[in-house]
Amino acid sequence: MAERFGGRFSPAPHGADAAPPPRPAGPSRAERRTGWLYAVALPFALKAFFQEPTGLARNLAAFGLLVAAAWLTREGVRAAEAFAARSTARRPAFPRKIAGTALTAAGLFLGAWGGTDLVSPLLLSLVGAALHHLAFGSDPLRDKGMAGIDPFQQDRVARIVAEGEGYLSEMHLAAERTRDRMIVARVERFAVTARALFRTVEEDPRDLTAARRWLGVYLMGARDATIKFADLWAKTHDPGARADYEALLDDLETNFARRTTALLEDNRTDLDIEIGVLRDRLKREGVRLADPAPATVESDHVQRP
Repeated sequence: MAERFGGRFSPAPHGADAAPPPRPAGPSRAERRTGWLYAVALPFALKAFFQEPTGLARNLAAFGLLVAAAWLTREGVRAAEAFAARSTARRPAFPRKIAGTALTAAGLFLGAWGGTDLVSPLLLSLVGAALHHLAFGSDPLRDKGMAGIDPFQQDRVARIVAEGEGYLSEMHLAAERTRDRMIVARVERFAVTARALFRTVEEDPRDLTAARRWLGVYLMGARDATIKFADLWAKTHDPGARADYEALLDDLETNFARRTTALLEDNRTDLDIEIGVLRDRLKREGVRLADPAPATVESDHVQRP
């Protein structure tokens, strides 16, 4: 990939060149391991065409079950990683990894079963299920950080965040139509800032009222502006239009970052109030609390011994 040279006589970076966004992370190690599950299913598909009709149907069914298990496991790994990345999250509605383990066991049993012996296929299915569980684990079975949070409010946040993610996806697709790497990178950097606001609202759904316009109206306007710019850039390559669009993204990114900071400061203020109320209550109950000692700062003109 080409990189911009910098130095004494190079022009100062600006716009998208000033701070390129981090490269999007690829699939995780656990997600890449799910590719081996598809490889496990392949021999049953190849074996099926050398069997009688009953064996053909049985091996193809085993192949289908193992492919379905691999797909469910991959989706379960992605859901579990998204769950782990957030401080507050609901458990997945459907336990995909557990279902993948069950389908793996069923597929191996069906593929190995071909006569009166049931012990060997059963042992193979149990070993396969155990290895699947050891390799990928189980799905999150409990909500995380949801104590004291209104489920209805949390559902509203989830719907609005999903709508915002849709706007960001459409912005990215429109930016890719420009075939300009710096425009795509600029949109991705804005998406990082917008998603920081998403995570803040998800952690405290009470912030939704203060951030709803940012998650809806402003992101919709950014989406529409990106689509219009992509259409205009494909026809004219007008540098003035590009400068105006980048300035718009700069303003939006700055304001989104300020809104995120303001919400975090409000949350800290709420925490300080709760701590103060708790300390007063404990004092009324006769519990003596040691006040933190104030930090002593010496002036620069005071000579230390």
